[in-house]
Amino acid sequence: MNTPKSPVRKRNAADSRQALLVAAQELFAERGYERSTIREIGDRAGLDPTLIARYFGNKAALYLAALRSDFEAEDGAVPDLLEPERMLELLDRVQRKGPSPVLDTALRQHPEPALDAEAREVLTERIVDPLVRRIDAEPIGPRSTADARLQAEIIAAAFIGVAVGRHVGAFPALAAASNEQVSELLALALGALAPSSAD
Repeated sequence: MNTPKSPVRKRNAADSRQALLVAAQELFAERGYERSTIREIGDRAGLDPTLIARYFGNKAALYLAALRSDFEAEDGAVPDLLEPERMLELLDRVQRKGPSPVLDTALRQHPEPALDAEAREVLTERIVDPLVRRIDAEPIGPRSTADARLQAEIIAAAFIGVAVGRHVGAFPALAAASNEQVSELLALALGALAPSSAD
C-alpha cells in the first residue's frame, strides 16, 4: 500500500517547493527581503510556512534560491538584455511585478553581507556578464576589457533605472508607454555603448 504513495509524495514535495519559491520571488519583489515574512510566503503559496525550513533551510537560503532561479534559462544560457525579446520580457516583468530580487540589488544594499555578496554575484552573472560578452565579441572601436565591463555596467544601470522608474510611475510618459516603445528607445539610447543585435 505504501508503494503507490511514494511517487505522489515526491511529486507533491517538488510542487510545494516550487510554489514556495514562486511565492518568495513575488513577495521579495513586492516588499523586499526584510519585510517579507516566512508566514506570508507560506500563505501566498497556500502552504504551511514550516515547509520552508524543510525544503530550503531558512529564509536566507530561500532568498538565495530565488536569486539563482530568477534568470535561469532552460538551456542554461542567459541572453543579454539588449536582445529585443529579452528586453521586452524584462520590461514586462518589472512593470507587472516590480524589480526582482536580482534587479533590486542594483537599487539598495542588502542588510546581510553574505546575501548582498551573493545577490551582486548573480546580478553580475545574469545581467552584466552577457553584455560584456556581446561587447567583446563585436567591438564598435578599440577598447580594453575594463572598458567593456564599464560599458556593460552603464547599460545595466540605465536599463534598471528606466524599468524601475517606469514601474513606480516616477515619469508619467514613461509609465504610459508600451513595452515596445520603451524597448525601441532604449535600444537607440544604448546603441552607442554596445553593438545592436541587428549588426
